[in-house]
Amino acid sequence: MSPSALPQHAALSAPTHPRLGLSALTALLAAILAGCASTPTVTDRNANTPARNWVQAAPLTQAEALQQAAAPSATAVASSALLEDSLNPGSSIDLNNAEARADLWARVRRGFKMPELDNDGVKKAEAWYSARPDYVQRMTERGSRYLYHIIEEVERRGLPSELALLPFVESAFRADAQSNAKAVGMWQFMPATGRDFALKQNIFRDDRRDVLASTRAALDYLERLARQFDGDWQLALAAYNWGQGNVQKAIARNQKAGLPTDYDSIKMPDETRYYLPKLQAVKNIVLRPEAYGLALPEIANHPYFLSVAIERDIDVDLAARLAGMELEQFKQFNPQMNKPLILAASTPRVLLPYDNAETFVGNLAAHRGPLASWTAWVVPKTMKPADAARQVGMSEAELRAINGIPARMLVKQGSTLLVPRTAHRDSDVSVHLAENASMTLTPDAPPLRRVSIKAGKGETLAMLAKRQKVSVEQLASWNKLSAHAALKPGQQLVIYTSKPAEPVLRTAAASKAPVRASKPQRAKPITVAMAPGAGANSGRQLAQAQR
Repeated sequence: MSPSALPQHAALSAPTHPRLGLSALTALLAAILAGCASTPTVTDRNANTPARNWVQAAPLTQAEALQQAAAPSATAVASSALLEDSLNPGSSIDLNNAEARADLWARVRRGFKMPELDNDGVKKAEAWYSARPDYVQRMTERGSRYLYHIIEEVERRGLPSELALLPFVESAFRADAQSNAKAVGMWQFMPATGRDFALKQNIFRDDRRDVLASTRAALDYLERLARQFDGDWQLALAAYNWGQGNVQKAIARNQKAGLPTDYDSIKMPDETRYYLPKLQAVKNIVLRPEAYGLALPEIANHPYFLSVAIERDIDVDLAARLAGMELEQFKQFNPQMNKPLILAASTPRVLLPYDNAETFVGNLAAHRGPLASWTAWVVPKTMKPADAARQVGMSEAELRAINGIPARMLVKQGSTLLVPRTAHRDSDVSVHLAENASMTLTPDAPPLRRVSIKAGKGETLAMLAKRQKVSVEQLASWNKLSAHAALKPGQQLVIYTSKPAEPVLRTAAASKAPVRASKPQRAKPITVAMAPGAGANSGRQLAQAQR
């Protein structure tokens, strides 16, 4: 049942649920609007940006919020007895209602609609999970934080509830998962696919790790694939794993050969062939866990977390402390930040369990002092990290660590760096920077010169590369040749070097043309669109098999 169907006016009885203790939540949520005694100035904000959706819309002053939180009126006490699902504004939730206390797994089972698979791959996956009960327990406990929200979205779109189980296969429900192929998040989006579905990836955040944004994008993508393959969910899921173009080509090959074009008939990589059996195995375990010697954790049929709006930039570690959470626990709900700073301009909310939402709002209202110790700084000219560090008042080592700058690199003009706030640099990060910031690096090396050389009779790429002290692969790449290409006497090639070219030994038949050097050139800059976990003490690099 969706939150909108839950009773709108039923009061909570004495706290019996482990997530309760929210007698002043409604009163306290308004306190977010009050800010702190020392609130930084926001510059370059978009005046046309619509107001954000708050749990309680009427703004209070800080004093009013604190007074109301400390001594709520009878009306406030009555209203606080109902929780509003902030992801579904206007929908109140009674956690003692029978529907809210129902088993969410039963709701998932009722929505199964996909065709059944029964093959050796399914049996292999069932045996794998059955032999690892501890792994299944950790995976399902992680999934319990997010499963309600996902099944809500799946049902709202009228999709098969098997799709809500897909993160078990993709990432074991790790919102911070990263595969060797650079797919990221619980739904394992590749960078380009993420951008196609409006998942922002820049130096400040990666929305592929955002619980709500990535779920929206994944279901959008799956709906598109289902339409492309005429409602065949097996082909749609194969395309999610392998790529829609690859599945389409496999279908075309079978059509040309007069063969069937269903999932079982087309050729695909072993990983994709095993993808659906793994999902079927998870489905079977959800249907009958006891048949596999496994147990599923109890999950109640109501939201696990609230969405709490953010109006000012705030340090990630301070937000965690204000919520009464360990930093790593806070990141489990909010894993999208690449830096130790939450930007109000681009991160309109944080997700928090109920009790922690109440704690966060109360502590935020009572907080004195700055919320953020970091801000963004645009590099005025290309410079060494040591020079940039001196200019912003921090050590070179700290500047490199927080911004992910490797050794022997310069920071290009126009790059955005995270730097400490000061009295003269204390504004929140602007909307433009929050959405478009990037960092471009270039090698800190002498200018490279383009030098023309000519091959002598009988010379090979390997001989020329050795003489010029470069690799065969690099020489071949510069000249768009294969590494084993044959050279003609007198054939002209180019190299890029900071040193004068070594003379080529010439025979009588070789060309006597001189070696020519062009103007110096800089090496190609490197643009850093995102730096997952750089400086954020994330420790997140999960190697997960990916499509």
